[in-house]
Amino acid sequence: MTPDLTVVILTYNETIHLQRALDCAKQIAKEIVVIDSYSTDDTVDIARAMGAKVLQHPFVNHARQFQWALDSVPISTEWIMRLDADEVLEPDLIAEIQQNLDGIAPDIVGINLKRHHIFLGRKIRFGGRYPLTMLRLWRRGRGHVENRWMDEHVLVSGGRTITFNGGFADHNLNDLGFFTQKHNDYATREAIDILSEKYGLRSANYQASLPSDVSNNSMKRRIKSSLYNRLYFPVGPVLYFLYRYIILMGLLDGKEGLIYHTLQGFWYRFLVGAKLFEFEKSLAAAKSTSDIRTKLSLLTGRDLS
Repeated sequence: MTPDLTVVILTYNETIHLQRALDCAKQIAKEIVVIDSYSTDDTVDIARAMGAKVLQHPFVNHARQFQWALDSVPISTEWIMRLDADEVLEPDLIAEIQQNLDGIAPDIVGINLKRHHIFLGRKIRFGGRYPLTMLRLWRRGRGHVENRWMDEHVLVSGGRTITFNGGFADHNLNDLGFFTQKHNDYATREAIDILSEKYGLRSANYQASLPSDVSNNSMKRRIKSSLYNRLYFPVGPVLYFLYRYIILMGLLDGKEGLIYHTLQGFWYRFLVGAKLFEFEKSLAAAKSTSDIRTKLSLLTGRDLS
């Protein structure tokens, strides 16, 4: 029997990936919901042709888009799963969900899954990038998405979580141009989060840390906030890259790993720092929190109201 599960996928121009993601979702879900941000390619047609329920909603950021889905879509299944359009479920995880999900003890409200990254056709195994454990399955009504611009997680309440052993992969098929463009956008969003915390721009429902049941992510966020973000700007990216590439053995990931760890572990972190430097210079003359918010909105092109 198909598990009592709804898979929710956010999309924007995902023709290259969507059929692959839907093929995986159809093996484990009673219902598939695609929340589309007004794609201009064949994304919506593919989703409907493969039996997914499609809704369209203007995109602000991933956190707000997914929370809108949880608040607005009438989901009747016991379980909900978040799957990105460029992610692939591996056979062992599909089998684990099929066989175990409906029999999970009632006090378990969330399930962590183990993700790895495939970059230029190679599985990245080192540099602290495997496995990345994240909560992606939760009982309906027990989860909500953190109100963040970047690195948002699903938080659960009312019970405990467990971790499945099966894996899934972030396997984006676009080129390096897409990768760098995407990470340029990520850097802007991460800078917004850092400056929002520094200048008190957070909304009332912002949550600063993850619950203890996702302790590895919570620890990483605490280290980033209390240590990394306080380092002198050029030093942090260099130390982080050396830690990933040498100490955590990222060098064993070959040429593909060298490109990946350099771009994602050094260039991206350097870009976040550079954007923070740029934005803070422009915010230096701001007189109030409202003024900071308005100027940062103009600088980043994001609605921070």
